Amino acid sequence: ETLQDEWLGCCRKGRALASVLRRQSKDKMSEMYCTGHQHSISGVKVVKVDHLSELGFESKKVSNKKSFGYVKFISESECILADIVLKESREPLELRAFKRAGPRAELFFEPAETKVAIVTCGGLCPGMNSIIKNLVNTLKTHYGVAKCYGIRGGYRGLSAFDAFELTDKLVEDTHHDGGTLLGTSRGGFDVERIVSNMQENQISQLYVVGGDGTHRGAHKIADECHARGLPIAVAGIPKTIDNDIGVIDRSFGFMTAVSEATRAIQAARVEATCNMPNGIGVVKLMGRSAGFLAAYATLASQDVDLCLLPEVPIDLDTALPHLSKVLEKKGHAVVVVAEGAGEDLLRDEEEATTTKFDAGGNKILPPVGEWLCEQIKAYFTLHSQEATVKYIDPSYMVRSIPADASDSYLCMTLANAASHGCFAGFSNFSVGLVNNRTVMIPMHILTDASPRKMNAFGRTWERVQSITGQPRGQGQGGKESTQLEKKKDERDATSRD
Repeated sequence: ETLQDEWLGCCRKGRALASVLRRQSKDKMSEMYCTGHQHSISGVKVVKVDHLSELGFESKKVSNKKSFGYVKFISESECILADIVLKESREPLELRAFKRAGPRAELFFEPAETKVAIVTCGGLCPGMNSIIKNLVNTLKTHYGVAKCYGIRGGYRGLSAFDAFELTDKLVEDTHHDGGTLLGTSRGGFDVERIVSNMQENQISQLYVVGGDGTHRGAHKIADECHARGLPIAVAGIPKTIDNDIGVIDRSFGFMTAVSEATRAIQAARVEATCNMPNGIGVVKLMGRSAGFLAAYATLASQDVDLCLLPEVPIDLDTALPHLSKVLEKKGHAVVVVAEGAGEDLLRDEEEATTTKFDAGGNKILPPVGEWLCEQIKAYFTLHSQEATVKYIDPSYMVRSIPADASDSYLCMTLANAASHGCFAGFSNFSVGLVNNRTVMIPMHILTDASPRKMNAFGRTWERVQSITGQPRGQGQGGKESTQLEKKKDERDATSRD
């Protein structure tokens, strides 16, 4: 009984102390609010998305309850804030927001009279078949469109209208496969022929799956349709394995690619640890202008000792000595390099200064992986050290696999959002996640913000340096570094931590 009384007394004292601390905490918080950072918001500006009725076209005004069966509709007043991290500002801030994607109560098109086309463009990416399957499922099964055409071979096929009909049965299991059922290509874009073919085949909606270059083409198609007086809705679904499309949180297939890339890193670690002495595994990953894939794979695997990205200039004078120290400590090392890293450095060493481009207008990059392996070998030879270098390039393996569970879910939501947007009469827009909510984004805003780059002074890069242990000064020396330092405190709309 004595122990019980003492215990109850302690509890009462503890509750009383907690109450005092809570009051002090509230007072302190109130003081911080009054004397600390100030945030003033003048209002929210919702980004306008083109609507066919506002462009002079007449809506069929069909009830969506009858067509689709939804009872939860999105109102035009619903929006998603783009800016959710605020900094102190002397002037009131106007926050940007995007229209929330989803089914509307009224349809612009009569589903039974509607013919649609789907085209996939550019390089492969996990989830493309999932996008196709969910588009067909939403458009055919739920909305009940008259025809759903698949276009073979990207814009090249759309320019010739190389099409075949997509059915639920045809796409039933396609989401289990990598690649794209429709095939893809680069180049072959002819906007006048494309729009003429769509008009001739009575296409009312066009769904374009591709990167920022593909979206620039889709934007031109939408403008040409509207200029010709054609009530055709054009929607884009962003696709990039590099995750370098601006505005959106991430593109479908990216996290699947990160998971597959970690398998390549694991293989490099096995090679490095088993090949003695001083085994070094080098993995080259995709990332033309942005190193998101290399950075995220590095963070996910936690086996990497040196990570090189396009956003951070390569400084071999610090990188190679760092590898030597890692070998002294562990006996092996793993290096990850993005394909666009060190591009300027490599081009300076090439005799030919002419930049070459592929059919899609992308620069043909120098072989950074092979070059890095040669630099590593030369460094250790110069210092009379033996090293065994194993090189792995899993680029096409990473992008040709089917989407994982998370990306499959994302593909479904994006395909649904694009379908609902077109049927509601919106056009010249793309769909994507913004702050983990599905929104409609005008194509010109998406392309203006692309390709985005990872912030070379952001938290993600600091996490990478923390994991790899590479020198904090790596990539921060010389002329290029001086230019980066000048931009250190600037907010760049196309960068992402």
